Amino acid sequence: MTGEPARRRPPGKETMGDRRPFLAGNWKMHGTLAEAAALASGIREAIGDPGDREVAVFPPLTALAAVREVLEGSPIRVGAQNCHHEERGAFTGEVSAEMLRDAGCELVLVGHSERRHLFGETDETVREKLRAAFRAGLSPVLCVGERLPDREAGRTREVVERQVVSAVRGLPREHAASLTVAYEPVWAIGTGRTATPDQAQEVHAFLRELLAGIFDAELAAGTRIQYGGSV
Repeated sequence: MTGEPARRRPPGKETMGDRRPFLAGNWKMHGTLAEAAALASGIREAIGDPGDREVAVFPPLTALAAVREVLEGSPIRVGAQNCHHEERGAFTGEVSAEMLRDAGCELVLVGHSERRHLFGETDETVREKLRAAFRAGLSPVLCVGERLPDREAGRTREVVERQVVSAVRGLPREHAASLTVAYEPVWAIGTGRTATPDQAQEVHAFLRELLAGIFDAELAAGTRIQYGGSV
């Protein structure tokens, strides 16, 4: 891929270029220790050497250590589904990014739609968690996406722009350069509806254009932008 801003490519015409494809699975609130270890073992056996692909799993918190042990020495990376923005304190039930790093995590999801809409996370909360992840040496995956009423009202770009701008405002370029953005349309997660390739690519191109405007075209061209809805 060249360093041209996304606006110079028609929607749906993006190419991978030098970006390494990234396949990640969020296990959500599923799996006992035994089930998580068995799934991790099966994934490791099935994938083997992923070649030019990067693969990661995001098991539930209680299974992080078990999954990390099963995947030790493999190219499959382990991430957490959430983190708290403070390093320590009286936050019953929360886990800091530093604790996740200490447990062997390399990545963390930040701003997943279920965290935003079921647990009341705001754009400000997401921004703080993103910075906490970078401070701890984790690679965050920033999740953004619109709900069905926003999609039907033509507010998709407005919503994802607000989420992205709030999250990355003031972020050092070296951090922004290692960020992964996951476009996860809420209306296409567990609803039986799916986004078409053209719908996903249109938003991906818009996000890349947005990043080019906030930072620069080179950084935007190198940023991995995922699709995280149903297919």
